[in-house]
Amino acid sequence: MNENTPLELPATIAQLLEQRPLILGTRQSPLAMAQAQETARRLRDAYHLPDDAITLLPVVASGDKIQDRALRDMGGKALWTRELDRALADGDIDFAVHSMKDVETIRPDMFDIAALLPRADVRDVLLGADSIDDIPQNAVFGTSSPRRAAQMRHIRPDVKITLFRGNVATRMAKLASGEADVTLLAGAGLARLDMQGTGTPLDSDTWLPAASQGAIGLETLRTNEAVSAFLAGVADKPTMGCVAAERAFLAALGGDCHSPVSALAVYKGGKIYLRGELYCEDGSEKVAGAQHFAPEETNAPAVLAAQLLQKASPAIRGLFSGA
Repeated sequence: MNENTPLELPATIAQLLEQRPLILGTRQSPLAMAQAQETARRLRDAYHLPDDAITLLPVVASGDKIQDRALRDMGGKALWTRELDRALADGDIDFAVHSMKDVETIRPDMFDIAALLPRADVRDVLLGADSIDDIPQNAVFGTSSPRRAAQMRHIRPDVKITLFRGNVATRMAKLASGEADVTLLAGAGLARLDMQGTGTPLDSDTWLPAASQGAIGLETLRTNEAVSAFLAGVADKPTMGCVAAERAFLAALGGDCHSPVSALAVYKGGKIYLRGELYCEDGSEKVAGAQHFAPEETNAPAVLAAQLLQKASPAIRGLFSGA
């Protein structure tokens, strides 16, 4: 089909739009708003809808309200989804947009992640130094991510870790004020905020990102089949396959916000190539592995998880309930 030919609008959605716009729920942070605006634009373009066909409803997530503690001390990733989940369940919104790396691996059955947009840059970006090797001796690394902390200390055990939370602008301001010497931000987030060129991207071949990094997910109620079908019109199949593999890997590991784990799946030769790494908390130990499998081999991520847990030390296995 020609890209200028609109997708067929589900009849139920067409009827709804005669009465009111579709309501897209999003966190209120600048990055989340940028992701919601991208989502609305892609949907309008795909179905040739007018600008007022989709309206945004921003909410303040629990994770955005509390900035002085690590997520793992406050309830984990649910802090990013709780308010949007409630809005969906109450019918205040028709669908929600999420950064997939912030979405719990196991979601309530009532919700359906109906689409993922084409994945953006998966890499972490280093700010404050030109490379990991160029970070000054005994420098302070600001992060709230157990994965990033463990990865950094695995390569640079001299580096000190300090808690660094907040949106992109907040963390950059903390870095500028000297609260830390270096930090890491997601390249996709910087790009979506028109901040390309900030910092040094780290090669994903050597610095594996968080599972689902760079992916935007669109979620609705599982019973709302019309909205699910509407969202599926902008779904990117390669992204959905790769992110599903990464999330299946996490699910098999049984990790939580305390678990330092990285994962990345890409398509190679018609198959999915999944790499994973597990660390102990201080980064002194690491196990890594990979699987190359056909998309229909849905058990392959769990096989990789089992292999890594089997060869991991007790210090690593103790951070994963799948052990």
